[in-house]
Amino acid sequence: MKLKKAELKAFLNEKVELYNRPDFIKSDPIQIPHQFTLKEDIEIAGFLAATIAWGNRKSIINNANKMMNLLDHAPYQFITQHQDSDLERLETFVHRTFNGLDFIQFIKSLQHIYAQHQGLEAVFKAHVEKDSIQRSIHEFKNCFFEIPHLKRTQKHISDPLKNSAAKRINMFLRWMVRADNTGVDFGIWTSISPAVLSCPLDVHSGNVARKLGLLKRKQNDGKALAELDKALRKLDPTDPVKYDFALFGLGVFENF
Repeated sequence: MKLKKAELKAFLNEKVELYNRPDFIKSDPIQIPHQFTLKEDIEIAGFLAATIAWGNRKSIINNANKMMNLLDHAPYQFITQHQDSDLERLETFVHRTFNGLDFIQFIKSLQHIYAQHQGLEAVFKAHVEKDSIQRSIHEFKNCFFEIPHLKRTQKHISDPLKNSAAKRINMFLRWMVRADNTGVDFGIWTSISPAVLSCPLDVHSGNVARKLGLLKRKQNDGKALAELDKALRKLDPTDPVKYDFALFGLGVFENF
């Protein structure tokens, strides 16, 4: 399907409007952070939900809700004030290859980030480049694992500088940074510009992007993400990742 740039932009903008609305929340893991009002609760709940966002969406949402139950529905308070004995109950958690030991490691690393680095937003903000947030993700991973940790847990945070598309973290960053006036994305991280965000690239968005001529590369990796970023920034340099709603909606809901 080859559309002229103006036609493609109009087509995608129409799809963004169709899917970027509150109805979208109930079928998406973004519903987890929407349970909270405190900034820190929203970002921690969002980060944990995004971390396990692969596989069946229903099971992602169920398991992310289990995570919130285990954290007493007060993630920030749990992370900053828990005792070691409180962590034992997390051992039972499992979502695919992310298990209770990984969960406990995540709690300890998040505690370290809020105690020593002024929280998640500050860590991501520190390394933003003028047209990309991918180095920030790499540096965030270093920061996350600078305390003693299980080696197995490292695989649950992707590294774009190792050619990963880092889909889940890019999705989380969209949730936090992008202010969309429709009540879907939060826009609570005002120190980072939406212009530097990258589209969460997965099977669905990748296939749709290829059909629309936005992406040529076959693999959904870091190089493909850079190519897609370039194409989406041409369509909207200030808010390129709004097109995630269009690509995802076309792929998942319309089997485009």
